[in-house]
Amino acid sequence: DTDPARQSGDSIVDAMKNPSKVVLLRNMVGPGEVDEDLQPETAEECSRYGDVVKCLIYEIPNSPDPEEAVRIFVQFTRMEAAIKAVVDLNGRFFGGRTVKAGFFDEDRFDCLDLAP
Repeated sequence: DTDPARQSGDSIVDAMKNPSKVVLLRNMVGPGEVDEDLQPETAEECSRYGDVVKCLIYEIPNSPDPEEAVRIFVQFTRMEAAIKAVVDLNGRFFGGRTVKAGFFDEDRFDCLDLAP
């Protein structure tokens, strides 16, 4: 398969395979760029898609991959809202970065198992 989008595994088709109510946003900010406004601003931005239950920011200390260093989780009340968010946010530019949006396992989220 020579399609670069499919090879990288970041295609929207791959992202849609296991939908859940929890969206994982990666590469929105880099290591050390988390501030107190990021969580409320992200929750507010995501509320355009539907009701947000919770927004969590998980920073991985000394992450070898800067795109994975800050993981932002947004839990919606409805799966439809989460799907809309992933479709809209995946590949969007934010502060000079390309956001990677996908779904995250709800059971792992509930247990706060947030590492890659």
